[in-house]
Amino acid sequence: MSTVTATDDRGAVRVPVHGLTVLYDAECTLCTHLRDWLVRQPQLVPLTLVPAGSDEARARFPELDHAATFDEVTVVGDGGQVYRDTAAWIVVLWALREQRPLAHRLSTPAGARLARGAVLAAARWRGAQWGGKAYRRADGWAYDPGLGWTYDPPGCDSGVCATR
Repeated sequence: MSTVTATDDRGAVRVPVHGLTVLYDAECTLCTHLRDWLVRQPQLVPLTLVPAGSDEARARFPELDHAATFDEVTVVGDGGQVYRDTAAWIVVLWALREQRPLAHRLSTPAGARLARGAVLAAARWRGAQWGGKAYRRADGWAYDPGLGWTYDPPGCDSGVCATR
């Protein structure tokens, strides 16, 4: 298991990145579309794609706030670097052979504003798909294309149920 630490300076000279783990929402159509696109791209730095909040993600990164990985894109470097939000998208593009020049442009102050706008647009689209809420099957939600989202609360075997 790797130790996860959030750092402002990833110290590329001291801790080079040889692999990245991308945590994605496996129940989000946009997220799974991007996951599928990423696996087809030639990679300069290997990407491992792991569903956010999964048993595998929790085992690999026990110190990580796994609830937050559903709210913002999170990428973890093999040296324990944690990239979130816009920085996560930029580092993923940096790992791809054909996208590395774009990643360098997006890492400039002007490019970072553009990247931030793209991340916000994706988040807005994603939020609109679920009425501004993230509906999860594990919480009792089910999606039917004809009916939309329906809620069937999980049982309360212990007699104490969490409220929504």
